[in-house]
Amino acid sequence: MLFNPSFHPARWLLLALAALSISGCATSPSATSTAPIRVKVFVAAMFEIGKNTGDRAGEFQHWYERYWKEATPITVPGALGPVYCNADGVCGAVLGMGKVNSSSSMQAILLNPKFDFAQAYYVISGVAGTPPQRGTIGDVSWGTWLVDYDLGHRWAPEENKPGEPTFMPRKGYEEYRRFQLNPLLVDWAMNLSVDVPLKDSEGARVYRQRYPDEAARRGPSVITGTHMTGDTFFHGPGMSKQAQYIAKLYGADDYVITEMEAAAIALVVKRTHGTDRLMSLRGAVNFDQGNPKETTLQHLDPAPGETAGGFAETVENVALVGTRVVDHIVRNWGLWRGGVPAR
Repeated sequence: MLFNPSFHPARWLLLALAALSISGCATSPSATSTAPIRVKVFVAAMFEIGKNTGDRAGEFQHWYERYWKEATPITVPGALGPVYCNADGVCGAVLGMGKVNSSSSMQAILLNPKFDFAQAYYVISGVAGTPPQRGTIGDVSWGTWLVDYDLGHRWAPEENKPGEPTFMPRKGYEEYRRFQLNPLLVDWAMNLSVDVPLKDSEGARVYRQRYPDEAARRGPSVITGTHMTGDTFFHGPGMSKQAQYIAKLYGADDYVITEMEAAAIALVVKRTHGTDRLMSLRGAVNFDQGNPKETTLQHLDPAPGETAGGFAETVENVALVGTRVVDHIVRNWGLWRGGVPAR
């Protein structure tokens, strides 16, 4: 072999390594954008008490313990808290209480490029109140309609004709104040979960007997009806009657749940992906009015030992019912990917 003065093994080795390094930079995962998470089901809770696990459970803890104990939190600018996702495409977050808080968080999450919501289903999950004529403590309700309680005109009862409603809808806001949820999806949810055994407490059983209404005195069950969204945490038979009046005025089903977020979240989802895959799931932890032997103020600010009880059981009931539906969708994703299947 003839000696070539321009050839040096160490030099050529360095050149080869440099070429490999340049080539590797073009395909390195750290240099390319990570594919967004394809969300199959998104669970939206409004608040948690303390930590996500290991203490008193709020709206999020039972969901978290089932799906996200090993998940890495994903920070989303503009959202109240992080998003958690598991390997099956089930994601969730605490959005915050009230219409502004929850909807702004939901919009930030929906618009974040880390997630792909093109085929996602949504479960708005939380606690709520119920009128004693239509529900009881511990009930879990799938919403058929979401109605905005606030959007309109109100005036003091003494400034009105006796007995007439003190509410009038604001014209031009029809698409903002009511949402009929997909009846086929509600039917699926109800049929999948109606037989879920619900938990109850002795405190709730005793408290129910203060009310004369048959619906209030029974044990908890899975029901459907209109969910009334209002930033006002209203109490008393008069305000409850007005909520029912608004529900019927808008052509919705009977109002069975009072809550503070669902209609606002629905509007955000509607503007991005539509509401055909949206579910509202609420558990009743209080009545929206006192019993006939107490004033509304006494009901709103009860004395020690006079509260309803059943909170811990109800938040667990919500998750028991909701996970039945979420698990079915994920397990049968080939059937659900393209939309709600016919029954």
